[in-house]
Amino acid sequence: MPYLRGFVIACALAGAAAAVQPDEVLDDPALEERARDLSQGLRCLVCRNESIDESNATIARDLRLLVRERLVAGDTDAEVVEFVVDRYGEYVLLNPPATGGNIILWAAPLALLLLGAGVAVAHVTRQKGGGEVLSAEEEARLAELLEERR
Repeated sequence: MPYLRGFVIACALAGAAAAVQPDEVLDDPALEERARDLSQGLRCLVCRNESIDESNATIARDLRLLVRERLVAGDTDAEVVEFVVDRYGEYVLLNPPATGGNIILWAAPLALLLLGAGVAVAHVTRQKGGGEVLSAEEEARLAELLEERR
């Protein structure tokens, strides 16, 4: 009977993400739901911007199994995420927190945009300024040069 319950859960969740294999699905629906929620926030280490819930990579399967093992062992969601981050670093998070060294990564696009806008404004301002006004002597000399050219 427990196999039937697992099969029914697997069939129900199969449409949501094909990457999770039936043998990975937990018997407890509440734990399975927590595992799926956590898996959607963890990045596959070999796929670009794909969660372990969506990835068919072997390491994604290993991470899904690890998450389920930790949940069955009684860890909270935060403890599971902390365990995975301690092992693989913050890269494993699809949405890393804006703290510590990540602040530079979060702030860099805005800083570069402001720097670019400042350079553009300075360039346009200089172009509109036109230049310095010529003194009377310079205007006379310019007139002479232009006359000689004709």
